[in-house]
Amino acid sequence: MLFSWRGGPGALSFLQSLLLLTAWEAGSGQIHYSVLEEAKHGTFVGRIAQDLGLELAELVRRQFRVVSKGRGDLLEVNLQNGILFVNARIDREALCGRNAECSIHLEVIVDRPLQVFHVEVEVKDINDNPPVFPESKKRIIIAESRPPETRFPLDGASDADIGVNSALTYRIDPNDYFALDTQNNREQTSSLSLVLRKSLDREQIQEHSLLLTANDGGKPEMTGTVQLLIEILDVNDNAPEFDQFIYKVTVLENAFNGTLVIKLNATDLDDGANGDISYSFRRPVSPAVLNAFIINPNSGEIRTKGKLDFEEKKLYEISVEAIDKGNIPMAGHCTIFVDVLDINDNIPHITITSLSLPVREDVQVGTVIALISGPPKTDLMAFSPSLPPCLSSTEGTGEGEADSERLKELRRRGHSGSRFHLSPPPPRDFSGSSDLFAGTGGVPWVRAPGTGRSPVKQWREKPKRAQPQLRAVFSQRLWKLRRRPS
Repeated sequence: MLFSWRGGPGALSFLQSLLLLTAWEAGSGQIHYSVLEEAKHGTFVGRIAQDLGLELAELVRRQFRVVSKGRGDLLEVNLQNGILFVNARIDREALCGRNAECSIHLEVIVDRPLQVFHVEVEVKDINDNPPVFPESKKRIIIAESRPPETRFPLDGASDADIGVNSALTYRIDPNDYFALDTQNNREQTSSLSLVLRKSLDREQIQEHSLLLTANDGGKPEMTGTVQLLIEILDVNDNAPEFDQFIYKVTVLENAFNGTLVIKLNATDLDDGANGDISYSFRRPVSPAVLNAFIINPNSGEIRTKGKLDFEEKKLYEISVEAIDKGNIPMAGHCTIFVDVLDINDNIPHITITSLSLPVREDVQVGTVIALISGPPKTDLMAFSPSLPPCLSSTEGTGEGEADSERLKELRRRGHSGSRFHLSPPPPRDFSGSSDLFAGTGGVPWVRAPGTGRSPVKQWREKPKRAQPQLRAVFSQRLWKLRRRPS
């Protein structure tokens, strides 16, 4: 006996399989490959068909295809020989920025029967970026009376590469007056200071010119330079000093404009104008800091200025200087690390991609016919009303309205997707539809829109706690199957 597929009068019915692209970091039994960034077009990556256990002759018939989330067509498969190869320029820095790990996640899909395979291609870094300083020339003003061992902060270079290719070392021209001191901070970057080695005499030397050079650890190494122009002043008393050299503070990403981040305090032992202090960001100031914060020059208060977004930037490094108002100004310096704290402010979005496949009546029980998942940190919850009698889910019964306890259980188990299979064999005639509920881990629930092929229901439940819970609801007819009378 054969199924007849009818979707309406005079049409063949069908079983519509929904396939949502799985979370790219998830999946067991993944196949791993690696490729160097900037590899030429056609560079061999792996024998993907062979490694997946697929016959070459079946690739076209089973509609072999590769899906790469947000990565365009960087990698392709030759259906004649089943080889995965580089199809376009791969720039690791553009792809993954400064992340230590960089991979392209693929899903290989074949039909008849439907199978989904996970493939991870690691993009390895090459030393293709030199160290870069914020400025080509840096002017530093130092009073001649500053004592030896006085430190003057310098801006280090940045290197877009990672690992050893971005490990920087510094040196300055040999001289009698200044030495270079390097310290590593928590982000594995170098904090530079120019240290005065002996007393200055403006009457002998009015200006020092030194070349600061940064070398990376690549083979061959690449370099960057900045010219230090050190002007010696003939007046000096005492420079302002902050209570601390480094401050660490936190701020919520939803902080209102004008929220106080920190109140700095610097003191100057001088009297009158020589002890009157003005606060400012030390130049050069990054656009990110200028857009997010403002400093009061009189009080030393730093407040939020623009919208903060934890997902875009988690940490700000702000350099501040306190300058007195003497005839020859003196400056003190400090650094503030501002950690942005995350809040639950992003609605989960689920993209539904449907794939129509025929299902024979003699198909084996347990055959996977649908795969449902969402983006990272999204939990698929449940279906309401229940699944039809011939379908079952790996997540349980799939019955009833999803609630916060169900969400907690799924998150505890680390679920990122659901598979639906035939069990037991379908009855003679059935049809039905279900609502799919998904959300993240905050409380209480708030249902919100997503993307899909069917109307989206929207409403908001009364909050029960301060931390909001975001929830997306999708309504989609998943199945309609009729058995032809024998």
